[in-house]
Amino acid sequence: MSSAKTVPCLILAGGQSRRMGGGTKFLEKIGNKTLLEHIIHRVEPQVSSILLNSNIALEQEDFTVRSDVVTGHLGPLAGILTGLEYYQEEGSSASHMLSLPSDAPFIPYNLVEKLQSALTNKPNSIVMAHSKDRVHPVVALWPLSLAHALREALVVEDLRKILVFAERYNLEKVYWTDEKEDPFYNVNRPEDLEHARALAEKESL
Repeated sequence: MSSAKTVPCLILAGGQSRRMGGGTKFLEKIGNKTLLEHIIHRVEPQVSSILLNSNIALEQEDFTVRSDVVTGHLGPLAGILTGLEYYQEEGSSASHMLSLPSDAPFIPYNLVEKLQSALTNKPNSIVMAHSKDRVHPVVALWPLSLAHALREALVVEDLRKILVFAERYNLEKVYWTDEKEDPFYNVNRPEDLEHARALAEKESL
């Protein structure tokens, strides 16, 4: 099992943001920071490195950007595969990679530590966050060793659903139950963005 500071991170920004009207949703602002900047601010102290998965050309000097390794806008599993293969190719010694969406600006400051707590007895598990009676499949720890199996599922089986793939393996869920607001609230539509701005203002009081 990796310790928190040696866990690499993948931020998924490969979607087409249809419900927001297209474009680069993660560059929308809450206060003086973009959604992506809010996420990086919270996750960077918890991880060893950050990879941004985006199918739009971006200039990001602070971290690496990679488009999907399997083309055709195949969804978040393609982004997860991109991260797993990237960190394998980089020779990462980590056992797991953290995946995050690029539209969840309130992720917990202890996210990695808490997710890792589920690996104590089953170190090869996939671990997903759970809050407000729902699982968050893209907020998860993924074993790097699953890269080959995931490529087979995507390319050969044409599989698209994260949970269908994850449930083939040992899947653990870690629960956030005490928070008044959902720490994994994500911005999909313009009204979600306005709500996130209101939450951010409340949080700063």
